[in-house]
Amino acid sequence: MDHIIGQQAPQASGSLMQDPLAQGQTATPQASAPLITDGTQATFMQDVIEASRSIPVLVDFWADWCGPCKQLAPVLEKVVTAARGKVRLVKIDIEANRALAAQLTQIGLPLQSIPMVAVFWKGQILDLFQGALPESEIKKFVEGVLKAAGGGTLPATELLQEATVAMETNQPAHAAELFSGVLGEEPENPKAWGGLIRAMLALDDEEAADAALADVPEKIRDTPEVAGARAALELKKEGRKAAQEMEEVRARLATNPQDHAARCELATGLNVAGKREEAADELLSIIKADPNWNEGAAKQQLFRFFEAWGQDDPATLAARRRLSSLLFS
Repeated sequence: MDHIIGQQAPQASGSLMQDPLAQGQTATPQASAPLITDGTQATFMQDVIEASRSIPVLVDFWADWCGPCKQLAPVLEKVVTAARGKVRLVKIDIEANRALAAQLTQIGLPLQSIPMVAVFWKGQILDLFQGALPESEIKKFVEGVLKAAGGGTLPATELLQEATVAMETNQPAHAAELFSGVLGEEPENPKAWGGLIRAMLALDDEEAADAALADVPEKIRDTPEVAGARAALELKKEGRKAAQEMEEVRARLATNPQDHAARCELATGLNVAGKREEAADELLSIIKADPNWNEGAAKQQLFRFFEAWGQDDPATLAARRRLSSLLFS
């Protein structure tokens, strides 16, 4: 056998995956073709090889007796649907299409172990994975496919990037809309939930931030993105009270510079005012004077700041270096 089932026999010898249109023909996949289809050996050339000239085509090789295949299928379809036409999915039952499966096995596809998903691009196999991967891993896989094919990123990823830029450029209302758009596509996206909560905080709408936090799905509530937003919300509430009492707190410190409780309150108020470096300075001064004060309360508060600010935030990195110097010098 020297050509793929469903392909006209080539006039010259060559690779099994050679260009079926090498004789000057033009691929014409239907622009309106459905994103998800059931393929057969009779339609493989049109649905997969020819269609892959213009769009990456994921081929899900499965069988009715394969339990993991049934677990993978709905997740794979969900990710492909969310891609909004940037990729297509063709499902091939290897039992119903044994001749095709045998030929693809001969050219190196590991169909002995399914589920197996192969990506075809420009008539060639671009990438593949085996096993029932979780949704997050499938998304990463499809992102890699789109990048390799020059097709950008998944729509939800693009929205997330736009929302992040909106937050960085002080447009929290627009960011909130974009984060909500991501959640419409991916309701369990922790970055979008964390971003939405922070956007509400930037708008000084604690009630909306509370409501968003309450709506976060249980399975992602302890992810770093959501935990950080939760910490920011808690600190905002605590800091609002501390800010109202700022003059009193400063007066207490003027009277007694060793009033660590007052200094801790001052740090919380400074944090809410956006003065992160100053807030860290106050807590670090407590740690320097008495590392074990109130069972390490100053250090614990500083760690809460780090979580709320983000572990890669410049203020976090600078304060963490100073903390390490204090603790290990």
